[in-house]
Amino acid sequence: MLDRDGYRPNVGIVIVNARNEVFWGKRVREHSWQFPQGGIKPGESPEAAMYRELLEEVGLLPQHVKILGRTRDWLRYEVPSNWVRREWRGSYKGQKQIWFLLRLVGRDCDVCLRATNHPEFDGWRWSPYWAPVDAVIEFKRDVYERALRELSRFIKGVESREDFLARHPPSVVPGGEH
Repeated sequence: MLDRDGYRPNVGIVIVNARNEVFWGKRVREHSWQFPQGGIKPGESPEAAMYRELLEEVGLLPQHVKILGRTRDWLRYEVPSNWVRREWRGSYKGQKQIWFLLRLVGRDCDVCLRATNHPEFDGWRWSPYWAPVDAVIEFKRDVYERALRELSRFIKGVESREDFLARHPPSVVPGGEH
């Protein structure tokens, strides 16, 4: 399901623990990491999609988390054409997402990456709040930063992105990318 501009409605999920670290999932059989996310089905609310994706991708139930907040509006990112399925090229631009911030009130052992027959992740870890911005695939970086900036207002004690960067400057890698 695409909107008239070619964006697929989607939810993004940021889960924080008691230390305000974020859940960071490793994609199955890949060396890439990301936050849980997934499409919104026709007739499904963003919140219902979030709970469905939370169970499918992380194995957590509503009683394991508390919603701290969500983005006010859709955040969009475009997917490079070489990443788009051939049958979608020309009509699909990318994702538009409502992002949710959740506090894990359960335990780490409640996380179950094999809650479905088609797991999205085969590993996970807790990471500093801002670290995913520099670690996620490049075309998602802007939306990750915008989501984390907007959601940070719901958490006490999270340092600013600027303070985080002062303490953890991005490494320069070959090719001039950060």
